[in-house]
Amino acid sequence: MQNFLCKFFSGMSVLILASALLTGCGHEKPHAFNWKVGNFQATDETGQDFGLSDLKGKVWLADFVFTHCQTVCPPMTRNMAALQEQLKKSEAKAQIVSFTVDPKRDSPDVLKKFAKEQGADLSNWHLLTGYSFDKIKSLSEKSFKSAVSKPAKGNDQYTHGTNIFLIDQKGTIVQKYNGYSDVPYDDIIKDVKALNE
Repeated sequence: MQNFLCKFFSGMSVLILASALLTGCGHEKPHAFNWKVGNFQATDETGQDFGLSDLKGKVWLADFVFTHCQTVCPPMTRNMAALQEQLKKSEAKAQIVSFTVDPKRDSPDVLKKFAKEQGADLSNWHLLTGYSFDKIKSLSEKSFKSAVSKPAKGNDQYTHGTNIFLIDQKGTIVQKYNGYSDVPYDDIIKDVKALNE
């Protein structure tokens, strides 16, 4: 009996060790919030139609900005540009989508100029407009669980979230990160790679 128990526990130790080693291989998938992105149709910075269907089967990152923002949007966009560069160097594939919350003023040309000023590479970065404020408010709040509001009277500054969202190939939001300060670049890259495996 004692001999059997020794063999049993030795065998269990091997299984536990093997399991631990296998868990350490590859990248663990990021936790899924299970927030589905609702369908949307927009116009990108080149004036072309762009919608959710264009992102089907692709990993993508999203944020919400507006070009005449005097506070968080320029640093957020520069942070996204820095992330874009690091993703390239790490060979982590992801599309980037920035939704304007001020579609009335942010035309495709205005968005393109703003993006270039912040260091964006537009080869895989889509800046979207061409919808109503009510549509983008609904998309942000229902799909991304992120509040958006119009400027207060006598002000021209919109209120919106500062997160970067990670969306999988099926259009499910799986993670969010601070996009304004202390951006967790390494975690985002790791999560993007995990989704692409």
